[in-house]
This record gives sequence, C-alpha cells and structure tokens, in this order.
Amino acid sequence: MIEIDLVLKEEWDGLMKRLEVQFGEGIEIEGILMLIGVQELGRGYQKFSKDEKLDVLHVALCTLLEPMGYYTYAGEDADGWPQWEPVTTIPALKPGEQKQMVKKAIVQYFKEMDE
Repeated sequence: MIEIDLVLKEEWDGLMKRLEVQFGEGIEIEGILMLIGVQELGRGYQKFSKDEKLDVLHVALCTLLEPMGYYTYAGEDADGWPQWEPVTTIPALKPGEQKQMVKKAIVQYFKEMDE
C-alpha cells in the first residue's frame, strides 16, 4: 500500500507540473475535473451556467470512473451531453480515500490521452 501511494504521488506530482506549465500554477483537482469534462464534452471553450458546470464535473467523474467499472457509457441525450448508467455502487470511502481514487483515475486518464 505504501509503495502504491508513493508511485501515485510521483505520478500525480509529475502530472501537476505538466498541467501547471500549460494552465498556470495552483491548478486544483476541481479545475482538472473541469478540463476533463470540457474535453469529453467536445464542444471547446464556452460559458457554462452554474448547473452546467455541475454537469461538466459529472461528465468528468463518470469518464474517470468508467474504466474502474462503476459506470458504462449510454450515449448522448437530446442536447448532446454524454450519459452514463451506473454499473455498481461506489464504495463508501473516507474523504482522503475519495481524493486518492480520483487522483489515480486522473493520472490514468492522462496516461491514456498520451498514448
């Protein structure tokens, strides 16, 4: 467990350095989720309402959790927003564990984007 945590920390720190070069220092996990959501939405830059921002975050989280088996892609709705169906329940995790799970998924997402 400790070895895995060290590997994740190294991969996360490397990703953060890369993203900070592109988007500026101080980018936080919520900002990275917005980037992923906008990328997956595929519409480029646009202004989002408060509700749409929550939807963009949902797109990002479903995209990240799909490879882990929690969601399956179900297509787009009438407005062109991607939709997922839950496959299994996400386990109850402590906040720190949730953050680690999301970090791991983000690192994996960017690895796949680089391939």
